[in-house]
Amino acid sequence: QVQLVESGGGLVQPGSSLTLSCDASGVTLTNYKMAWFRQAPGKERVFVAGSSPARRESYYSDSVKGRFTISRDNAKNTVFLQMNSLKPEDTAVYFCAGDARNFLSMTSATTYTYWGQGTQVTVSS
Repeated sequence: QVQLVESGGGLVQPGSSLTLSCDASGVTLTNYKMAWFRQAPGKERVFVAGSSPARRESYYSDSVKGRFTISRDNAKNTVFLQMNSLKPEDTAVYFCAGDARNFLSMTSATTYTYWGQGTQVTVSS
């Protein structure tokens, strides 16, 4: 049974940094594409960042490029999202997602089979 568990969310002030973690069990992440999505109240879930194991490349939405960094520790089966210079518009529930079908879209939520329960990030002064 595959499980993804996010942690690290919280309430921070604008300009602060936060690191989210996604611990995976029941699966070896080495061959999985992994991504972070977020969903703000009343809005759809959107792609934030993704990591491709095959090409060892990272992808980011324009709204977080230069501020967020996705990384993975395959030995620990953990994926991270380092978030710097946080803004109020980054407030959302952040979800970790994974799938073995690396040939499918990195940015589309419909191409991910496994999801975590989400962790709340609130950026407010």
